[in-house]
This record gives sequence, C-alpha cells and structure tokens, in this order.
Amino acid sequence: MLLSQFTLITGGARSGKSRFAELLAAHAKRPVIYIATAQIGDAEMALRIKKHRQQRPSTWRLIEEPRNIRAALIQLKDEDAVILLDCVTLWLSNLLLADNPPKDQDSFNNELEPRILDTVKDVAQLTREIKPQVIFVSNEVGQGIVPEYPLARAYRDLAGRSNQILAQSADQVYLVVAGFPMEIKHPGEKLLASLLKE
Repeated sequence: MLLSQFTLITGGARSGKSRFAELLAAHAKRPVIYIATAQIGDAEMALRIKKHRQQRPSTWRLIEEPRNIRAALIQLKDEDAVILLDCVTLWLSNLLLADNPPKDQDSFNNELEPRILDTVKDVAQLTREIKPQVIFVSNEVGQGIVPEYPLARAYRDLAGRSNQILAQSADQVYLVVAGFPMEIKHPGEKLLASLLKE
C-alpha cells in the first residue's frame, strides 16, 4: 500500500483508528514525526497519554503541540518523513477553549467557528504543499446522542465541518470501524458524482 501525500483517518471512539494510523506511518519506512495535540488536564488524560507513548516506537520523534499546528507543519516542511497528527478533534477542542468558551451561540457562529474553520482550511492546504507525507487522525463525534449543552453541540458541529474540510483536501480518507479500515473517499466521490449528474 502506497501512502498518499495527505491521509485522513476517522472513526468513533476506540475504533482502532490510531492503531491503523500508526501501522500506516510505520509501513512507509521513513522517519515518523508524531504531533500530539493532547494536553494533560487530569489523571485520566495523563494515563491515556502514557499508554499512547508506550505503544509508539521509541525511534519516533515527538512534538507536543496542542494548538498551533500550522506552525508545527511549517517547521517540518522540508523533512523527509511521515508526520502523524493525533488527533484533530483534541486540536479543535484546544482551539475552541483557548481563550474562554464562547459566551453564546451567536458569538460562536459569527466569530469563533469561522476563525477556527479558516485555520483548518489553512492547515489542510499546507498538508499538500510540504515535503513530508501527512496522516491526520480525527474522531466522528456526531454519530451518537445529540449533546445536551450548547457548547457540546457547537463542538460536535465544528468537528463535523472540520472533518469535511480535511477530507476534501486529503488524497485518501479511511473510516475505521471495529478495528477495520475502509477507504471511503474514492468510492464516495464516484457515488456523489453520479448523483450530481442526474
């Protein structure tokens, strides 16, 4: 399997998407640079981060960058490597809560969400312009119960819109279900094109 310039891997919680991304990155037989967007906020997150570190090869370079992914990619733009970012939805959460949660739905819709989506678009374009191959891991957060709180609903919508932007830019998109990856971009593009012709 050849690794494309930009690959997006998505799926539900504990679907196996990170494991698949790591296998894909290792398969490229190039140095791997792992960009971690998680931040330790409590004991549970500290344990999750520790487990992730233990399962990755010690030869992989680690960059911890919770928010400024564009700057991290620019810093790595000439590397002959594979960049694996895990995960997009934590990055979005960090951006959403960076200054303070939005005060109301209008401020989110009119100010914060457009600004974050512009950042996602910039990063999506950059993944195609730099030398390293790039793999992003993201969550499908909208497949469950509608969240009770406005901020959680805003986050779900932001994640869904961001995944769409990244998928449009990606060469390959995989959905991982119960540990099994399914390539969805090319079959989906063909189906969509046939529906738009009618």
